[in-house]
Amino acid sequence: MSTGVTSPRIPADLAWFTSSYSNNAGGECIECARTLETVYVRDSKRGPGSPTLAVRRDTWSRFIASAIDGR
Repeated sequence: MSTGVTSPRIPADLAWFTSSYSNNAGGECIECARTLETVYVRDSKRGPGSPTLAVRRDTWSRFIASAIDGR
């Protein structure tokens, strides 16, 4: 069974964004970038070059739905 986590080969031209809830006050936040198949996630405080998690979009969608549902 696949876990949905892929080995990150991170495209150089990704458009990274932070949550609309981020306020640049030094809080804990992540940055995300998307392609047609993958969502990339990294620590916003560490920025470019930091460790990056790459997750298939369908897996990311299930994760977000679970978080919203409080599971």
